[in-house]
Amino acid sequence: MAKPTSIDHFKNARNSIRSTEYRKPIYYFYGEERFFIDRLQAEIAALIPDEQKDFNYDLLYGGEVSPEGVLGMARSYPMMADMRVVIVRDFLKLRGTDQGGGHISDFEHYAKNPNPSTVLCLIDKKAPDGRTSVGKSLKSNNNAKVQEYEFKALPDYLLTDWAIEWASAQYGKSIDPQAAQVLAQLVGNNLQLLSTEIEKVCTFVDSQERVTIDHVKKIIGSYREYSVIELKEAIFQRNIDKSLGIAEQMLLKSNADAGEVIKSVGFFYRVFADVWQIRRLMEKQLSKSQIQSELGIRNSYVFNFKWKDASQYQLAEMPRIFEALMDADRAAKGFSTLDVPSIYLLLIKRIIG
Repeated sequence: MAKPTSIDHFKNARNSIRSTEYRKPIYYFYGEERFFIDRLQAEIAALIPDEQKDFNYDLLYGGEVSPEGVLGMARSYPMMADMRVVIVRDFLKLRGTDQGGGHISDFEHYAKNPNPSTVLCLIDKKAPDGRTSVGKSLKSNNNAKVQEYEFKALPDYLLTDWAIEWASAQYGKSIDPQAAQVLAQLVGNNLQLLSTEIEKVCTFVDSQERVTIDHVKKIIGSYREYSVIELKEAIFQRNIDKSLGIAEQMLLKSNADAGEVIKSVGFFYRVFADVWQIRRLMEKQLSKSQIQSELGIRNSYVFNFKWKDASQYQLAEMPRIFEALMDADRAAKGFSTLDVPSIYLLLIKRIIG
């Protein structure tokens, strides 16, 4: 069974925050994926109506306030309201002074007996040291009054599913799996940027309910005749002449900008990372359904696209391809005497093999 992902953690935390029955008095969010954390912070902030925020909502930063100050606010009762919210970003930067101000370990005592009318949200890049008293007290499995989640960056192979779900939840739009996959491969796992591109295509289709690959090509391709989407199709067909022709047209439109190579390298790295993941599991003699389950890709249509890509290359080819991508990235960034067209065309030849 696949381990819970940051997507699962986000949904569980959001459902908890929205439920009066299951809402916790303390939340601890940490990890490198800030997109989910920022949205959960907004969910918690929204618990307090705007007209009540002046007296019942505090957004604090660890480097600017003491543990004693935070706990004083958390223990205060709401004014002319049912609830108050205290949010602390950079929690682990909380420090007292020689003149007082308490210590971060004071949160151990609060965690045992939190104010039932306060929702305290603590945010940082990492969790407190699990060997310390405060680290132990802020663990969900040690304290039923705390909900603690780590938000890791999403692996590339889960981005397509997330893009489909996000478009539906935020804009009421259906994205064709192929269109979502291309969006994910073009943008990568920067969810803030990916959500912006999803917003663009969903706005572009306007009243149309479904987003297709043609919409994505129109928006992401900046109205070019060819884009990296068509280049990928030609490369996976192992059609060297067509691939080089498309690449030359792309370079012509971009005035042979090195940025074109760098963006393409990122795109193809994500494409072949998916190929590598599937081929690696195939080498372990896992069945197609087992591989889909292992990767946690719930949408079979999405997985079949990735499976089709993986069928075009062998695992033994992956080192050569990743080496070609790294060489092209370095060359485009100035570590080569080759010009941009030569870097790009050589990359394509090396990928096709």
